[in-house]
Amino acid sequence: MNAPSLPGLVGHGLSVAYGDRTVVHDASFSLAPGQMVALIGPNGAGKTSLLRALAGLAPTTGSLTIGGEGAARMAPRDRARRIAYLPQGHTVHWPLAARDVVALGRYPHGVSDPARMGALDRAVVADAMARTDALAFADRNILTLSGGERARVMLARVFAVEAAVLLADEPTAALDPRHQIGIMEALRAEARRGRLVVAVTHDIGLAARMADLVMVIDEGRIAALGPPAAVMTPALLRDVYGVEALSFDHQGQPVLVPWSPT
Repeated sequence: MNAPSLPGLVGHGLSVAYGDRTVVHDASFSLAPGQMVALIGPNGAGKTSLLRALAGLAPTTGSLTIGGEGAARMAPRDRARRIAYLPQGHTVHWPLAARDVVALGRYPHGVSDPARMGALDRAVVADAMARTDALAFADRNILTLSGGERARVMLARVFAVEAAVLLADEPTAALDPRHQIGIMEALRAEARRGRLVVAVTHDIGLAARMADLVMVIDEGRIAALGPPAAVMTPALLRDVYGVEALSFDHQGQPVLVPWSPT
């Protein structure tokens, strides 16, 4: 299944405020389709608030365009077809088969009952589960799955939207290293299929290895945006995180290891 042919996201002076507290200040950026963007920064820096703003789930000022069209003017269902959002955590309270959970990703396309999906929707769901290596447990109750299996199902649900933009908030949280790498590789594969992927992560090593671009948020502002080799330096980690880091190349990719507080 191919991604819709859409440009990415462009923000100008985007701010997020809750009451009199501004948590994202004047963010401007241009993110293109086919890119894997890692959104990093300290706890409380504003990463989740910015991601929620991109998804249309936070109060904003400034402008955001999706494919050249103002996001604020889009109908909710139209926006839901263009942007798929994976929130933090893999907690599920529905005793549904994994396949039916993934089928919820077809809701923006008019599918309200997984049992009544047509052939095209069933094919999209199966394809999404195949791309996250989740077909083996498609018929199992999601409440019986392990954390890693559940994470793959929830990611498949996002893939099933077939949106041009995928937003994922800490998709590897609480997973072991093998599953962390698997989830990030699946997201990067979606970028290679032409989608724009923006993922919040606290793992700077995965960000350096997997991302095409890294956006660093510090105190609600974009502190840096660019390729990992240019952005993720020991000096930046010192300034933003307050840690010293070891830095080296491995197979042509930057590797950063936080080592000690400054």
